[in-house]
Amino acid sequence: MNLPPLLQSFVLHFGEMGSRWGINRTVGQIYALLYASSKPLCADDIVDALSISRSNVSMSLRELQAWNLVILKHIPDDRRDYFTTPDDVWQILRTLAEERKKREVDPTLSVLRELLMQTPGSEEERHAQARLAEMQTLIEQLTKWYDDVKHLETEQLATLLNLGAKVTRLLDAKDRIVSLGRKRTEPKTS
Repeated sequence: MNLPPLLQSFVLHFGEMGSRWGINRTVGQIYALLYASSKPLCADDIVDALSISRSNVSMSLRELQAWNLVILKHIPDDRRDYFTTPDDVWQILRTLAEERKKREVDPTLSVLRELLMQTPGSEEERHAQARLAEMQTLIEQLTKWYDDVKHLETEQLATLLNLGAKVTRLLDAKDRIVSLGRKRTEPKTS
């Protein structure tokens, strides 16, 4: 690679992580390079920086475009396509979440619904359907939460994430208040 050491470390790490996230290592490396770059890069710049083939760069850029993770830019008097990433890291997070939901969560929910509509043919299938129903309920709850949260302004979303353990304490306090209310309304037996 023809990169400064800090950038090379980031690009290599992102490539490794990308392969763990289910994307091609090269796609991860190109994304990291574009993300950390101070200016949009064309395919030739990426080939030179990462020492990979032009065809690999082209395929990887198409995949990143399909994920809506790169922005196509044009530079005056240059016919080449240049690429960059959104400046707002929160927008990147939103895009990743939406794309993963579309590609992974929604199809899983469709399959679960389809399987739960079938009549079980055995006790084993009844058991499996009960487990699948639990999974469907959880995924639908998470999906509803995501649908509610995805429309928050960035500042509100950051505040929500910063709440962390405070939410747990709030829920614990709510439970204590509810249990106190129940004790007061329960009829006394003598």
